[in-house]
Amino acid sequence: MHKYKLFQNDIPSDIDWGSSVAIDTETLGLIPARDRLCLVQICTEAGEIFLVQMRRYDESPNLKALLEDKSILKIFHFARFDVAILQHYLGCFINQIYCTKVASKIARTNTERHSLPELCQFFLGVRLQKEQQRSDWGADVLSQQQLGYAASDVIHLHAIKEKLDVLLRREERADLARRVFAFVSVCAELDLSQTDYRYLMEH
Repeated sequence: MHKYKLFQNDIPSDIDWGSSVAIDTETLGLIPARDRLCLVQICTEAGEIFLVQMRRYDESPNLKALLEDKSILKIFHFARFDVAILQHYLGCFINQIYCTKVASKIARTNTERHSLPELCQFFLGVRLQKEQQRSDWGADVLSQQQLGYAASDVIHLHAIKEKLDVLLRREERADLARRVFAFVSVCAELDLSQTDYRYLMEH
């Protein structure tokens, strides 16, 4: 089981995040405007993991500052969902996003398998256990199994990003990926307002 530090509502202000962090969330459901944000997982490039159990949403200034920091890259898997729920509950606009799911879809057009477990297995030979995915993340006290699962969801994202970057450069699609990443925060805002961005592009 991966080592982690657990906090309530916010992270300390004196952590050196370096140039990039991996981020994931656990929620009570899959509709950001309806379902509660319960846990935020953060992993540094050096492999330090910080878990933040969310109970109140007006007391997270340090977490908001990290998310809005333009000098730090934030790596997600399926960023569209995580960014939407973080922006909704924390009232922030997340800058500098990288999404491993988007990167995989752009770089690996020979497959339809772009889930996090698939990427962990394909690139790293790691098999993720997903039994805790639909457990009760709103519980006052989270189990060691839940916290261990949550930590495992962010610990591999930096390594997966490195592998995907190689493919994006090889296929000359890195610039396209960067432009899609830049749209994620806006796409999340459209999701929260229940506006289908595809509808906006129609004739």
